[in-house]
Amino acid sequence: MTAISDDLALGPVDQIGYVVADLDASLPHYEALFGLFETGATPLVEHAVHGQAVEFSLRLAVNRSGPIEIELIQPVEGASPHAEHLAQHGEGLHHVRFRASDLDAKQAQLEAAGYRTVLYKRFGPGLAFAYLATPPALGGSLIELLEMP
Repeated sequence: MTAISDDLALGPVDQIGYVVADLDASLPHYEALFGLFETGATPLVEHAVHGQAVEFSLRLAVNRSGPIEIELIQPVEGASPHAEHLAQHGEGLHHVRFRASDLDAKQAQLEAAGYRTVLYKRFGPGLAFAYLATPPALGGSLIELLEMP
């Protein structure tokens, strides 16, 4: 395990993600805080969740009015980390996101430091994301890494 003093160099947070049970019911509350959101849905797509191939889909709402993107996530179908979070913790803060120029290398560095990969999806060269659970000393919360041009 990497020493605490090692620099993981994640850079600034660029997104905060919240899980909600009902996007339509939650939107007015979050829009009162952050302003208007754009909504959309993801198709049923295969991802590696806890190392297993899993298909899931989500409804999303994104607010891009400030320097940090706010994302609302409603699990729709399948066993996603978002559905797990909702079942175990209820609605609320799900993850914070950092950009990574080489996601696979950063993921390996974090795993060596005690982080555990929960979700991984590579869409193609230069486009991938992963959720990692922080070590127990940091409470096991989730961070997201995003590699995108």
